[in-house]
Amino acid sequence: MNSIISTGRLQRATAVFTLAVAAAVAGVGDAIAQVGGAGVVFLKIEPDSRAAGMGNAGVALADNASAMFWNPAGLGFQRGTEAGITHSNWLPEFSSDLFYEYLVAKHHFSNLGTFGAHLTFLNLGSHEGRDANNISTGEFRSYDMALGVSYGRQLAQTLAIGTSVRFIYSNLAPGQTVDFQETKAGVTTAVDLALLYRSRPFNLGSVPTTLSAGFNLANMGPKIKYSDNDDQADPIPTNIRFGTALSFDFDEYNALNFVIDFNKDLIDVDSTGAAPFYEAIFSSWGGIDVNLNTSDPNDIERVGVMRQITIGTGMEYWYNRLLALRFGYFYEDPYNGNREFLTLGAGIRYNIIGVDFSYIYALEEGSPLANTMRFSLLLNFAG
Repeated sequence: MNSIISTGRLQRATAVFTLAVAAAVAGVGDAIAQVGGAGVVFLKIEPDSRAAGMGNAGVALADNASAMFWNPAGLGFQRGTEAGITHSNWLPEFSSDLFYEYLVAKHHFSNLGTFGAHLTFLNLGSHEGRDANNISTGEFRSYDMALGVSYGRQLAQTLAIGTSVRFIYSNLAPGQTVDFQETKAGVTTAVDLALLYRSRPFNLGSVPTTLSAGFNLANMGPKIKYSDNDDQADPIPTNIRFGTALSFDFDEYNALNFVIDFNKDLIDVDSTGAAPFYEAIFSSWGGIDVNLNTSDPNDIERVGVMRQITIGTGMEYWYNRLLALRFGYFYEDPYNGNREFLTLGAGIRYNIIGVDFSYIYALEEGSPLANTMRFSLLLNFAG
């Protein structure tokens, strides 16, 4: 993605390069409504192809290494060793040189729990910098990266807890000068706290069934800034995700999972700036005023709490634990990002190798997410 940086507030300038990511989690035209002025919104991109094929729902399933994103408490129920990588050419309708990579690995230690590590990388392309006189200052590359560790422990047969800690490095427009300030890479940290309940198998009719419920409070951490001016720091995208899953084992060949996730941003921004995350967790549950009509500043829509919650739901069919087919649906209020799409997916497991694929079919016209595909490769070593 080729961009030009010129004069204006530093916060606006760096936002040029996060626009592509905001589009991914909100839609280009309505990005501000959903992300609430947050920085490093790449942290909200759903990484693995399996859950992405089920409407971006996975907080209650969380049964592979990608649980580190969806619900690190899911690691507590996992054994053995697994590694995986996901690749996506990001926003193919928007740019040709954006790409997303997600690497994960986990290992279980007896009597200690399951530990994991993860790396997220979003390439934002090359850009041309220009000074206040519109003179070129050279080309530079922009990217976002997060490196983290996770831990999950089973407290009882049906209950596990988990956490993740990540270091975030956002290299958007380094070495540029905007409003007499030199830009630099933004650095911050984030913590997740999670819980997962998974019932003992019970019969629903005559079908062995498992009910799960998950909760993840993600991306709690200090604001991020791209200069030495503390007044221009942005909050990171703290959010809460919760949901349920039902798993049916019909027989040795046929199994079915149903999942549903609810997600809400916990960001509180007003005319005085953004509240710190530990306040926004509690203060962000009120209505917000949204204006999507640039020609009429008085055209305000009041968006209540329920309309700020996104919904992702889907199903997964397994044949002989070797072949999976997936379908999902994702919805977001038009005044809170306006994402609505169907997802399709498939997976294959053979020996220690797993391959997953997902595809987004956008239901709104002109969506930058249209035709986005993800590919994941898993290596699972039994333990």
